[in-house]
Amino acid sequence: MSDTAAPYRVLARKYRPQTFAEVIGQEAMVRTLSNAIATGRIAHAFMLTGVRGIGKTTTARIIARALNCIGVDGAGGPTIAPCGECIHCKSIAEDRHVDVIEMDAASRLNVDGIRDLTEGVRYRPVTARHKVYVIDEVHNLSKPAFDALLKTLEEPPPDVIFIFATTEVQRVPVTVLSRCQRFALRRVPVEQLVLHYRRIAEAEGIAVAPAALGLIARAADGSVRDGLSLLDQAIALCGGTIEEAAVRDMLGIADRNLVFDLFETVLRGDAAGALDRMDSLYQGGADPPMVLQDLLELAHFVTRLKLTAQAGAGDPFEEGDRERARPLAAALSMPVLARAWQMLLKGLEEVQSAPVPIQAASMVLVRLAHVADMPAPADLVRALSGGTLGGGQPAASTNAPGATSAPYAATRPLHDAPTGPGSSRLDNGGAGPALAIALPHPAPESPPSAEFDPPPQSFAEIVALFDKRREALLRAHLWSHVHLVAFQPGRIEIRRADGAPDNLANRMSQLLGEWTGARWLVAYSDAEGDPTLAQQEAHRSSTVRNEVAAHPLVRAVLDIFPGATIAAVRERFTAAQTATEAATDDVGDDAGAGDDAGDDGASMGEDGS
Repeated sequence: MSDTAAPYRVLARKYRPQTFAEVIGQEAMVRTLSNAIATGRIAHAFMLTGVRGIGKTTTARIIARALNCIGVDGAGGPTIAPCGECIHCKSIAEDRHVDVIEMDAASRLNVDGIRDLTEGVRYRPVTARHKVYVIDEVHNLSKPAFDALLKTLEEPPPDVIFIFATTEVQRVPVTVLSRCQRFALRRVPVEQLVLHYRRIAEAEGIAVAPAALGLIARAADGSVRDGLSLLDQAIALCGGTIEEAAVRDMLGIADRNLVFDLFETVLRGDAAGALDRMDSLYQGGADPPMVLQDLLELAHFVTRLKLTAQAGAGDPFEEGDRERARPLAAALSMPVLARAWQMLLKGLEEVQSAPVPIQAASMVLVRLAHVADMPAPADLVRALSGGTLGGGQPAASTNAPGATSAPYAATRPLHDAPTGPGSSRLDNGGAGPALAIALPHPAPESPPSAEFDPPPQSFAEIVALFDKRREALLRAHLWSHVHLVAFQPGRIEIRRADGAPDNLANRMSQLLGEWTGARWLVAYSDAEGDPTLAQQEAHRSSTVRNEVAAHPLVRAVLDIFPGATIAAVRERFTAAQTATEAATDDVGDDAGAGDDAGDDGASMGEDGS
């Protein structure tokens, strides 16, 4: 009878740490627990927090083994280095120890389950030194379940240890947290993950390219288990040798150089080229959300590199990007990078929710390319006013005499933008190649006198000027809350009504001086003054409405259609046109009134419309 082959164990289970010495990336927690066990200062409850796959349950099992290990000779006590040979170490490692109870709060524990747990706490351990309760995803417990646990958690028997694990510590009541010794397991750095995965690959007899290991460690996002699962998948895909290209295809990640090319093309404003590059990446197997994620990471890295030359040091994934990203950091301004980051971040949300992700990704690139040649507002103001661009450097036209192109413009597509009238480059003081940005030609300077409005000759013209200058709020106050007492060009006296701001006079004086080029004095007065312009308009409208309503033809219409009302009165001719016609046409009063009422007068509707 042939032996049956042993079932395959995934790498995450096969290389699960069995001692504190094998735990990576959690030095502070390991040191604290080791000292506590060595000195006998062991808490009765622990709370382990962190992202998935970081080692919370593994740490809980190591604590249980450390507290219950009796050594190879059976006479040992709690130790920071469990032997792994005694009956307790073996049974805990195999998840079959009667005194180490692991529970999943996500599916098993409600208030009744907690009551059963607290009942079992009263009984002493069967064989071990400590009875250990490991409750995973403890944040899923209901509030009554937490309440049922509180008293036991505060005063457990001396031989009972609680170990809680959670990925969402904010959902755990503070009353529970305050009764636990809390350890926050941090994400494992990329360089440590690379070393850890390299050792495992060597132990498995697998050859892995360093760049492929970097991609796996980067995709793990600090989670040891996630990275081991990806390494398992890569081994199944590639066999004995894992290459970078295969890992990129497996993860849907675009080639880094192609991502750089796409980033440069977009920020050069070449929308057509960006769409072509995106289509090539998509046809090559790249996932559109992953491409935008790569562009986001690149924008973030270039921004960090612009702020500090040491950005990315120690990260094997970013170390290879530094030389390619350094010219970008020198050429791109901070506003351009910040704008690219914001648009890509917003675009990533759209792509993730779009029915066709590639179409959404293409539209994001089009938008980003469209704004690429728009300088920052401050730079544009300086350029249009004949000042400087970007950090105090003069705006040099690329078609000016003596202008030279970037030394490696032929090899870096970012700097191949066409030059000509209206083009300008953001000079970076020689630190790197300049980024071409098109600017509109400033309008020719006008004589100073053409910049001012003619002085208003009435208060109504004052209000009209505020309307023209788009000072809507002040215009509304002048219309509704100001009574004119006296007016002459350069001097105005007004009385404020309720609702007018206290600084109205100062603002009027300042703005009128800027707009007309003359000095204006605006003073408050206690005199009654004229009605506000709003009141005058309301009175005029009421008078016109009454005149129209009294006209015989209108009265006849109202009598014919009972219930009809005058909805509005509109004038067809301006006052000037009316005065001209009155001087040239010999029309009787009745006829004129009839024309006004018939042609201009009232619009009426049934039922009060």
